[in-house]
Amino acid sequence: MANIKQQIKRNKTNEKRRLQNASFKSSVKTAIKAVEQAVAQNEKEKAADLLSFAHKKLDKGLAKGIYHKNFVSRHKSQLAQLVNNL
Repeated sequence: MANIKQQIKRNKTNEKRRLQNASFKSSVKTAIKAVEQAVAQNEKEKAADLLSFAHKKLDKGLAKGIYHKNFVSRHKSQLAQLVNNL
């Protein structure tokens, strides 16, 4: 356990960020799964709407520094390919 005041404060902020990042990652996974489900049900319009939302979430995660750029571009490409093949 930290004895230094600055490190105690740092540990608190790190824990807050960890929880926020975990929540955000969960919402991104949900958005991705929603696109995949729409594609599985052959709902092209719904899948296209959900695709734009998933792209927005992935871009926001990249801007926040939660995800690496290659992770984001790979997932955006894969989802776009699924929707375009409908």
